[in-house]
Amino acid sequence: MSKSRFELEEIIDLEKWEKLQDALSLVTKMAILTVDYKGIPVTKHSYCQPFCQGVRQDSHLSQYCQKCDARGGLEAVRQNKPYIYLCHFNIIDIAIPIIIDNQYLGAIMAGQLKLREPDMPLMEQVVSRPANVETHRKFQALEEHYNDLPVLTYDEVTKCVDLLLQLSTYIVEEAIQKHTTVDLYKGMLTSNLDASGPTSSRELDPADRAYRRIQSIQQELSGALINTKLKNGAGKFISSNSALQPAFDYIYTHKNENFILKEMAKLCHISPSYFSRIFTKETGENFSVFIARLKIEWAKRLLESTDLLVNQVSDDLGFCDAGYFIKTFKKFESLTPVAYRNMYKGLSKE
Repeated sequence: MSKSRFELEEIIDLEKWEKLQDALSLVTKMAILTVDYKGIPVTKHSYCQPFCQGVRQDSHLSQYCQKCDARGGLEAVRQNKPYIYLCHFNIIDIAIPIIIDNQYLGAIMAGQLKLREPDMPLMEQVVSRPANVETHRKFQALEEHYNDLPVLTYDEVTKCVDLLLQLSTYIVEEAIQKHTTVDLYKGMLTSNLDASGPTSSRELDPADRAYRRIQSIQQELSGALINTKLKNGAGKFISSNSALQPAFDYIYTHKNENFILKEMAKLCHISPSYFSRIFTKETGENFSVFIARLKIEWAKRLLESTDLLVNQVSDDLGFCDAGYFIKTFKKFESLTPVAYRNMYKGLSKE
């Protein structure tokens, strides 16, 4: 992976995040810790179990805990999903990867619990620790705390994992919007607004220029959000608002259809007005504009990766005719589909 322009500390407000960790620990009965890509903690441990506290305070054993955190996080990235595994003491731990722009920055680590024996699936122990007399002595001193570790069913664990995954996804999207906004705002401050040129017989006044710049920022933010969902969705969109997920799932698996807001609202079992409101809050755009932009993103990928004719791409994505497809594509990309394909092929050869 190439070097990321993001740092984990920039993405997470540590003070607020630690308070949230504490609340989640109480609800899930899991200890939670956030680590960087090396497995080094960047937050305090939320309700670390007494057994694990004793292990992590030992200079010899703590290095195995750090290796478990690092390898568990990397395995979660490799699989592109949460990873449930056994630590060097055969305790259940979970890694929820934090990925931005295809860069692994760290992971939300949770666990420090045991499963009920009937629910115990086959899981990997990511780090093995050589047995010796000294380690056994230390375990005996902590054995009472080991027996007091929380015990959950496997179903309870997977539900907690899903909760943490949704939270991780929300962090990713917030980071994208935050950093994209900052970058665009810096660019706006340094650009020469007076060089924007006339629109007809007169120059744009400052209010018009500001309004157009805000529109541009909103479009780029939405494009960044769509691109990230396309890259990290692993075949589906993951919405930070679970009420919208059925609509995103349907849209993503029926690319050749024309989507109607009322039908999507019905699919989500909510009213059209409420669907429209939370959809705009989730995506930053109203339903029709977002769908059009999303279809153009799909079209770009088809133009990049296939030799389909423009009218075939138009048909595959449910446009009423090729002319309307070309007009829509040019609206978002400022060039025609054929010009985009030629430009992409030219850049890929460099």
